[in-house]
Amino acid sequence: MLSNGELSASFYLSVLVGLIGVGIGVTVGFGAGAVPVYIGLLLGVVGVVVFFFARFEQAVLTLLILRSSLDPFSAQQVPAAFAIGLDLLTILYVVVQLLLRQKIKTDKFFWFFAAWVGFLGIWVVLPLVGWGLLGTTYLIDGIREWTRIFSWLIVYLLVMQLKEKIHPEKAITVLFFSLLVPLTVGLLQLAIPSNLPAAITCNNCLNSTLGHPSTFGTFLFLFISFTLWKLGYVRERRWLWLTLLGILAFFMVMTKSLTSLIMMSVFLISLIIPKLNLLKLIGGLLFIAMVFYLFGSTELGSEKLAALLETPIFNQDLDLSRTILLSFGDGNSANWRIAQWSFLIDAWKESPLLGYGLGTSKYITYFQNYAHNDYLRFLAETGIIGFTSFMIFLGVQIAFLIKYLRNSPLGSPRRRLCVTMISIFAAVFLGMATDNVWSHTTLFFYWWLLFAIVGWGEEEMVKW
Repeated sequence: MLSNGELSASFYLSVLVGLIGVGIGVTVGFGAGAVPVYIGLLLGVVGVVVFFFARFEQAVLTLLILRSSLDPFSAQQVPAAFAIGLDLLTILYVVVQLLLRQKIKTDKFFWFFAAWVGFLGIWVVLPLVGWGLLGTTYLIDGIREWTRIFSWLIVYLLVMQLKEKIHPEKAITVLFFSLLVPLTVGLLQLAIPSNLPAAITCNNCLNSTLGHPSTFGTFLFLFISFTLWKLGYVRERRWLWLTLLGILAFFMVMTKSLTSLIMMSVFLISLIIPKLNLLKLIGGLLFIAMVFYLFGSTELGSEKLAALLETPIFNQDLDLSRTILLSFGDGNSANWRIAQWSFLIDAWKESPLLGYGLGTSKYITYFQNYAHNDYLRFLAETGIIGFTSFMIFLGVQIAFLIKYLRNSPLGSPRRRLCVTMISIFAAVFLGMATDNVWSHTTLFFYWWLLFAIVGWGEEEMVKW
């Protein structure tokens, strides 16, 4: 933690940076006609920078909480601006700390993560040098996708700087405030769906502030998982966490996202298997049965479950060719997925080594749509080389979680958190095989900041 003198130096340096920015901005603004909106925006940015350095812990937690409320403003590029702004703030913080000769906190996983993100940059550079079947046609998509992944790395780095400044359990508890706005908007979508602004309207579904029902569903799944983690060790106000668990489960069912329900089922099975007993087995099965019953009782839910029965997996009268033909007009999303995956594999065969480039999978099939299978997405976009790196990246994540688990004291909150995150990983690993889970930016935004927090306990002085 910074001493008072170091904090003062950091604060005054940030103020100096801000004042320089104000001077330049005002000069340019008046030179360009003194547009008040631009000057006001500039002053707002300077205010954020000063607050960020003067109240670092509070500012970081506030920004992390805010992320779950931004997607309704995607048309105005607010989420993208937020990500870029957070990246710049973090980089500025690192520069200031280096100028003050303060230590930048990192860990081994961060450097592996950084190396992998840098490696993915190959698929941004290749189109620029004339390689690839698509050339530079979709270069912007590749840059956007790489920047999105880079922002996760920066979030990881930023959260690492909170180490030893705030207790891990407190940091995670504060993150539950991220649910406040999404749940409020979700309630409004249920109560007054026809009277809402277009930005938060979802016909016959529930997407809240996350843009898509599946995105909202996986976001809720993540926080259901951490609510169960809290219930595993808290002894006071358990009724509060039980109430929150019920609310989150209700909203997840109302998203009508089959992907998130399947992920929830995999999570629970993975969670109870290591210490399986009759009570946990009955409780887990009852919870899964209740969730699927509620899901199947809705019109859309029953249609999705019925659609699964009309696929080659459950219907022996269907083969791949017929499934692809049916996918053009039967409205069966499961058959559509099978057809899309078949087209992706065919496209990959045309460029097997390095693929077509980041962000291009939605352009290389007949349907011109997202892959709905993140493994095939990486295979088509980055070829066998990029796909292999992706699988290694996933493998290293689980290896680090197992390492953290082994290094945590028996019965400690951190050990329970490691078990929870391993179960979440298993659910996400399966979910990526049938949907665009990798595109759920908010899910991975919170996943990476929690991954950073669970890594805080490696040194003896921060065991928890």
